[in-house]
Amino acid sequence: MLEKKTLFSVVYSFIEQLARRGISVLVTLVLAYFLRPDEYGLVAMMALFLTLGQTLMESGFRSALIRKEHLTQADTNTAFFANLCFALVVVVVLYLCAPWVADFYERPELVLMIRVSSLLLIFNSLHVVQMAMLSRNMQFNRILKANFPALVISGASAVALAYLGFGVWALIAQMLLSAILIAAFLWWQSEWRPSADFSWQSLQEIYNYGYKILLSSLLDTFYKNFTIMVVAKVLSAAVAGLYFFADRVRELLISQLITSIQTVTFPALSSIQGDNERLKRGYQRIMSIMTFIVFPVLVTLCALASLVFEVLLPAKWLPAVPYLQIMCITSMMIPLISINVNIMKVKGRSDWFLYLELSKVVLGLVALYVTYEHGVIAILFGQLASQYVVYFPSVLFANRLVNYPLLEQLSDFLPNLIIATITGVSVWAAQYYLSLNALLELIVLGCAAVAIYVVLAMVFRLKAGVQTLEMLNKAKRT
Repeated sequence: MLEKKTLFSVVYSFIEQLARRGISVLVTLVLAYFLRPDEYGLVAMMALFLTLGQTLMESGFRSALIRKEHLTQADTNTAFFANLCFALVVVVVLYLCAPWVADFYERPELVLMIRVSSLLLIFNSLHVVQMAMLSRNMQFNRILKANFPALVISGASAVALAYLGFGVWALIAQMLLSAILIAAFLWWQSEWRPSADFSWQSLQEIYNYGYKILLSSLLDTFYKNFTIMVVAKVLSAAVAGLYFFADRVRELLISQLITSIQTVTFPALSSIQGDNERLKRGYQRIMSIMTFIVFPVLVTLCALASLVFEVLLPAKWLPAVPYLQIMCITSMMIPLISINVNIMKVKGRSDWFLYLELSKVVLGLVALYVTYEHGVIAILFGQLASQYVVYFPSVLFANRLVNYPLLEQLSDFLPNLIIATITGVSVWAAQYYLSLNALLELIVLGCAAVAIYVVLAMVFRLKAGVQTLEMLNKAKRT
């Protein structure tokens, strides 16, 4: 029953993520024709502060509510009002700090941009509990119904504003409108409503789990956005815009399946958190299927990045191609580390999650310190090295919790990595022998990549390929 419910939830979550990512990709590509790299750079300058604010507002409460075995109305009320209060405090802090941020970057226009953009935190705080309850009950079809129209309306509005010459304000309008509409639609889809039943005891219980998730999220947010801040300060807004745009393309195209599976498996596997053997089998299957699908996407995107940019984007964005390629290689570790992190969260070891994030930030900052004077490419290679190193302690933690050691993890994903690499190298080399129109060449090589990968999977009879087919067959039967 759990497997069937999880499968349905994965499908709905995948569709929701596909709609979200698809619309976002389309909007990003269209906006790239109207906006300049330095305008994206301005948004990148704000990213650290807005994302930190979002993390502080949520305070790890969503994960705590999903994981809590016996959830009461007092728990959800407490989380709702706490999130709203945190959001108001963060908005006031950002309002007061905006001039300092503008002075740091020497861009006075950031003052108004930060103050207006910070309002989205209030609207985001209004649906944290709704999202947690829908996810906890695995009602991802309702999340789809809420997010899809909000993304369509906000995306279309951003494109219209960019066309009319509003520049960077088109991006800010998109963020604000999206936050407002998602909050409204989630309230419409969710039956949960707050009441006056606030409990300090509930706050303490939720916070005892959530604060470690909060600290971990703050470290992760700082780590991800601090690099952009350094690039913007040391180099230029235009270079920061190229970096931010490449990272956004990577995020939009690659996080699709990872986010879907992780969103669903956390509440699903939390329900069997006491059965280590079932947990291990579940995570092995997730590791195998996720890497089977994600690895070829990453490697092929890396190989064909220049063609993708040439076909879909104006020439002003071509300098971002090598940035995206290195980011793709770095992202190979994301599904592996995220699975080990999910194990820690399901088993309630948010303290180990915090230690892992701390080690990742320390390694990342050391790499940044060593490389920042040598340009963006050096910085990206530093990130690559630190990300690969962090994987090993994540395996150590997972092994201690559910007996899932390094050798078993390697056996689950290494065959997928090998044939994905062969596929990527093949289509990369083929570019030097083809002299077709760029669009036609991209289509031909994209189809060739799929064919090569499928044939190799069949020839070597990959376990992940069989598991993926079984999952698809179950989806058809159900």
